[in-house]
This record gives sequence, structure tokens and C-alpha cells, in this order.
Amino acid sequence: MLENVKIVLIETSHPGNIGATARAMKTMGLSQLTLVKPKLFPDPEASARASGADDVLQQATVCGSLDEALVGCEWVIGTSVRDRELPALLLDSREVGRMVAKRPLSLGAIVFGSERVGLTNEQLHHCHYHVKIPVNPVYGSLNLASAVQIICYEMRMAHMERLEKEQHEYEPLAKNEDMSQFYEHLENVLWQVDFLKKHQSHKSMLRLKRLFNRAQVEQREVNILRGILTAVESTLERGT
Repeated sequence: MLENVKIVLIETSHPGNIGATARAMKTMGLSQLTLVKPKLFPDPEASARASGADDVLQQATVCGSLDEALVGCEWVIGTSVRDRELPALLLDSREVGRMVAKRPLSLGAIVFGSERVGLTNEQLHHCHYHVKIPVNPVYGSLNLASAVQIICYEMRMAHMERLEKEQHEYEPLAKNEDMSQFYEHLENVLWQVDFLKKHQSHKSMLRLKRLFNRAQVEQREVNILRGILTAVESTLERGT
């Protein structure tokens, strides 16, 4: 997913901001940097501010127009700090991450304007969506690299949540009969170690069942739990 996202900077005036953007991208796992008519690039200041993200700078594409930068993109999101008269669909930074996570195989771009004026209305017309970072309304000044960092962070978090969900879905949950056998095994062991008391045993077991049901125990996990109970039984037998 992240490898299919371009970060596009338009007419960046300070090369240090390009380097800081490369650093922000690499820390979040992005590598496609596209520059549209940068004032100074390459430049030693960009390399200095990249702080080890030189590979992102070296692979950066320099274009003469926004149209050229967006060739092949299936979706384009433009950043905007100002309200527009005819805005496209407006997203916040978290919604951007979730939207991109739903399109892991499609090529897209997040577009940032110049430090002084941001994106022009004409440039925003190239975008399918606009993103507005929900900053403090009293003081909402973000430098370019900080804005890039926030958007990249949200995309990375959504990407990681997607991977975790896929992994969780892949692991089969324990079958009902296996859980029933586990509960029976658990109750027997708890009696052996004098944890359960006659007048509380039924209520205690109900609470424990609720706990494990909420956890959505996977097949591999219930096998581990049964193994632990068997080890406890073996220890008890050796001690008698």
C-alpha cells in the first residue's frame, strides 16, 4: 500500500524542506517523492535535512508540471489549510489513512503546495479529494515537513491496522467443541488447586467463560491453554 503512494511537492522554495520531507516519508515507510519545479534541487541543504533518507532524495522524480507528476495516478488528494468556495470532498488526515488503506494496490498521490501560498485553486482542481489537518484553530501553523509527517503517519497506522486485521482473519478461531473441552479441563484443574469453592463455582466459571469468549480465542491459542492445564496437572501429580 505505502509503496504505491506518491508525495508530490509543488514549487518548494527551501531545499531543507525537501530533505525534511524525505526524512518524514522514510520513517513512515514511503519512498516515492515527486517534485514539481522545485526552486533548488538537488542541494546540500536537502541532503543535510534528510538525515539518512538520502535514498528517497536520490530516487525523487522532478517534473515540469503537476499533470506530469500525476501520470498514472488513480486517486489524488490535495492538502489545503483554507476553506475553498467549491471544495472537493473534504477529508481529515485520519480519513485519508483509512481511504488509502482501502485501495492498497492503486497508485495515488498526496499533493502539497508551496510553503508560502499552498495549493492554488487551479492545482486543487486536479484533486479528487481535499485533506485538511485538524489543527488548533487559534494557531494552526504547520511547516511543510510536519504536514507531510502527519499524513504519512495516518497512512502508516491505517496500513498496520489492515495488516493486523488480515492476519487475525487468517488465524482460525477455536471450534465450539474445543472450547467446551477447554472449559471442562479448566474447571477440573481449578478444583484441584482449590481455586473454586462449592457455593461460587458455577458463577466463577460463567465469568471465566465470558472472559474467554470476549477474547475470541484462536485454535492455536486454545491448544496452548490446554497444554498449560496439562502441565499443571502433571506438577500436581508429582507433588502428591
